[in-house]
Amino acid sequence: MRLALLIDDYLPDSTRVGAKMFHELACELVKYGHHVVVITPGFNQKTSLEMSVLDGVTVWKFQSGPIKDIGKVKRAINETLLSIRGWNAIKAEVTPDYFDGIVYYSPSIFFSHLVTKLKKVCNCKSYLVLRDLFPQWAVDEGLMKQGSLIERYFRYFEKLNYKAANNIGLMSQNNLTLFNSRTDNIYQTSILRNWTSFAPFDSNVASFSYREKLNLNNKVIYFYGGNIGHAQDMANLIRLARDMQVYPQAHFLFVGQGDEVELINQLAKDWQLDNFTYLPSITQLEFKHLLSEVDVGLFSLARNHTAHNFPGKLLGYMVESLPILGSVNPGNDLQDIVNEYDSGNVFVNGESGYLFKAAVRYLDNEYRVSKGSNSTRLLHSLFTVEGVACSILMELNN
Repeated sequence: MRLALLIDDYLPDSTRVGAKMFHELACELVKYGHHVVVITPGFNQKTSLEMSVLDGVTVWKFQSGPIKDIGKVKRAINETLLSIRGWNAIKAEVTPDYFDGIVYYSPSIFFSHLVTKLKKVCNCKSYLVLRDLFPQWAVDEGLMKQGSLIERYFRYFEKLNYKAANNIGLMSQNNLTLFNSRTDNIYQTSILRNWTSFAPFDSNVASFSYREKLNLNNKVIYFYGGNIGHAQDMANLIRLARDMQVYPQAHFLFVGQGDEVELINQLAKDWQLDNFTYLPSITQLEFKHLLSEVDVGLFSLARNHTAHNFPGKLLGYMVESLPILGSVNPGNDLQDIVNEYDSGNVFVNGESGYLFKAAVRYLDNEYRVSKGSNSTRLLHSLFTVEGVACSILMELNN
């Protein structure tokens, strides 16, 4: 099959988990003998369309304005134009029946026009990998007023995004139930969990040690890596770092980018945290290297979220056999999954006492190793790229 994969952020330039997941999916599909074309925005290009090959995957980058780490208005405008710019750049390449199937990733919610065009020209099906119920989470966070003009604007494109799909894959049973309830069961949906390929970092290729570089030898490192934004409620984890100051062997290392970087650094300064380090985003390879040297994988989800996300960062934790420690919104079935496999400790956001007590237990090496081993077992049971690739192909071929 010739497959088109659409995403708004891709390797090798991206540091985001979604880009890594989509590349691993593309590589898996290539391994099965399919021809994969990833269609994604590019920036500061000399031409409207640039073509390249990455690990056997063909990549088409169409010229776009920036859509990450910029002001909200400018981002909204550039994201709205994604489909138009994308179609104008690739339409000369897409002859009738060129693609046999389309897989697109949300966020962004603005690929519907491009997907619809491709489906019409190629007479094929599409599969939406839905990872983020936007704009609902922004409403939950108070970043957008329900019923406002901007909310109605985003809702319009959200519905178009769903309508363009023959099947929509959501990351958990509770998310699936919530989505179907909100949309009156009018879409064809199924569970499609997050995924990763099992490829632990080879320490033999490392030219240096992050522990030595950051002066963290003999420390138990509690690590957070990924988006540092409103949806994560980062103050929740900074408070944990503050409470853990009574244990000098514990150190908190945060790596990433987002709207709350300034907040966490300011809180660390205000509380005079000597057990906290922040680093800006690093490359995917550097990230894997760093993961291989830390001890506990942290995550946090804002309590007032109504959707039930499974943060992609947990995949990297599981690959490197890190125990999982974090907080979720009420009703999130991630808590049940992690606890069932005894691969970490997950609490409802606000249960700070329980979170603190669990963090203290991870100072014990034997306890960490046991939970970390179960974390990798969980990965092999539910979150493999092989299983996801087969599920998507089955839907496209039905």
